[in-house]
Amino acid sequence: MTEIAAEQVFSYNRLHDFSQKVFSAMGVPEADASLAATVLVSADLRGVDSHGVARLSGYVRLWKAGRINPTPDIKVVHETPSTATVDGDSGLGLVVAPWAMQLAIKKAERSGSGWVSVRHSNHFGIAGYHAMLALAENMIGVAMTNASPLVTPVFSRERMLGTNPIAVAVPAGEEPPFVADFATTTVANGKLEILQREGKEAPLGWIQNRDGHPSTRPDELKRGGALLPLGGDRLHGGHKGYCLGALVDIFSGVFSGANFGPWAPPFVSFLPLAENPVGLGLGHFLGAMRLDGFRPLEEAKQAMDTWIRRFRSAETIPGQNRVLIPGDPERETEAIRRQQGIPVSDAVAEDLMQLGASLSLEL
Repeated sequence: MTEIAAEQVFSYNRLHDFSQKVFSAMGVPEADASLAATVLVSADLRGVDSHGVARLSGYVRLWKAGRINPTPDIKVVHETPSTATVDGDSGLGLVVAPWAMQLAIKKAERSGSGWVSVRHSNHFGIAGYHAMLALAENMIGVAMTNASPLVTPVFSRERMLGTNPIAVAVPAGEEPPFVADFATTTVANGKLEILQREGKEAPLGWIQNRDGHPSTRPDELKRGGALLPLGGDRLHGGHKGYCLGALVDIFSGVFSGANFGPWAPPFVSFLPLAENPVGLGLGHFLGAMRLDGFRPLEEAKQAMDTWIRRFRSAETIPGQNRVLIPGDPERETEAIRRQQGIPVSDAVAEDLMQLGASLSLEL
């Protein structure tokens, strides 16, 4: 195999083109393959490397295992003027979620807000991408999803919840939008995968071993351990992270008719699906709210500008030169990577090269 450096840099266009060709090789129609690649590589652009091209081979393995339908019949199975439930027909979550978010936006245009639950889907990439779709329409976007059961509730050894992210995007006027996008665990599983590739230890408070004791081994999940909810243990507020993860699971799984809790399907194809499932596939929950549904649009945007500027000007602790607004790190990373390229670790680059070779594609 060609020897590659510790880190390579690829342009956005090259990674997008390669990803699109991979999805096309799976039988995904051209428009959907392009969309899926856009959603996937947006994670790398924004610095969320754990959810970008590092996961591309995982989607291929799910497709080979028959768990992803490349040509789904996405449809509404239940709705009211402001809500709906969508069946993704086991399609790529990277395609199903934007479809559902556009439906939420259309409902918000008519009713002031739109809320869509999704069942029978798969991993949808970064939640922030879907929430940010509402910004172009001067709307507040909300996106969340349940995920593979890797997280233990407080006081438990059993894996019951996913990393279950929440994203909220709020438009502003002259300032960049407020974009909060976070897992309801202390860390996303993808970060542990990166630590394993780099041969590094995990910080205390991220994971526990199969007996419920704190651990720094990034491969602890493979040994029967579990991720910890946001906050870690009870003393540090882990019960609050548990509540957040549970809310996402209920909104995404219970409301839609998807699997939830320990029945949520795993992202890795080698793990079997849970016996006696309680629903269909993975679940998402997406929402859009018109900003002018609360106060006149320009007035609301000006108020957001004031909020953002005041928080930016907050007095900092020694050693820090500014206070960040949610969305700042990702936005700044995207600006740099669009210009200078996207760094890809040697392990991920090698994985992509092997994937390309298996599909007769060249990275």
